[in-house]
Amino acid sequence: MEWLSDAVIHHLRDVISQPELSATRYELLEPIGRGGMGAVYAVRDRELDRRVALKVLSVPETSSHEAARMTEEARILARLEHPGIVPVHDMGTLPDGRIFYVMKLVDGTRLDQYAQTNPPLPDLLRVFSRICEPIAFAHSQGIIHRDLKPENIMVGRFGEVLVLDWGVAKIVGKARPSTQFQAGERSQTASGTVIGTESYMAPEQAAGASDQVDARSDVYALGMTLRALLANRAIPRRLDAICRKAAATEPAGRYATVLELAADLERYLNHEPVAAHRETIPERVSRLVLRNKALVVLVLAYLAMRALLFLFTRR
Repeated sequence: MEWLSDAVIHHLRDVISQPELSATRYELLEPIGRGGMGAVYAVRDRELDRRVALKVLSVPETSSHEAARMTEEARILARLEHPGIVPVHDMGTLPDGRIFYVMKLVDGTRLDQYAQTNPPLPDLLRVFSRICEPIAFAHSQGIIHRDLKPENIMVGRFGEVLVLDWGVAKIVGKARPSTQFQAGERSQTASGTVIGTESYMAPEQAAGASDQVDARSDVYALGMTLRALLANRAIPRRLDAICRKAAATEPAGRYATVLELAADLERYLNHEPVAAHRETIPERVSRLVLRNKALVVLVLAYLAMRALLFLFTRR
């Protein structure tokens, strides 16, 4: 008997799990990525002649719970019409029963890979600030992401920033529509269920206290994301204070909203006092010097000129 190598087995598994798209308007091009619940492929929309991304459940035997969660993810994305959130174009069911949806194909670099190119600190912080905009918008719609991390954020070729993977997002408060799904279709998160990525989860999320997860849980994940981006840099005290406040253990100690975090970062970039740090007198002087570089240079040049004139007139 001839044994198949692991590589051959993996290849056959990938071929078997590839979506059969002959009954759709899409033509399979290449795989992009695979997660626990589904796989993403680059496909061509034959009707509009454009490349798009298609996400589909991994295997036909996937449970109805996973199908409901993917349906929910597509509907959440459809509600979040923002330039920083990937738009959904289509949703359907394959002949084998698998749910799929089609979205914009993002051409860019993951945030963690972008950080490894060692961009100047102000550029890195401005990219990070742009992440806050779509998250703040989602929060205004009553949607919490719950899995923010560098791997779920893309930086596009032209500097655009997109937040991906809303598969474990939570709808809270008045934003929860009573008729969003048929009875039993919507996937609820039971108390005690831990959802997210360990290194970026807020303590209340890691404890499975789903009723306590709110916008401040995403603020915590953003704080940990910022720490990860700055891991190989010397972090100034004021910037470190922003990270510590965002990722405070107790929700009450964090920024109340993502917009507050973004505003403090903007103040830091503009050499203004930040809410997260009470600065010392030397720090204040240093900040004012940095903020008024041109004025300081002019004053020093003026004093140097006066000193030279004084020396020449003494001769």
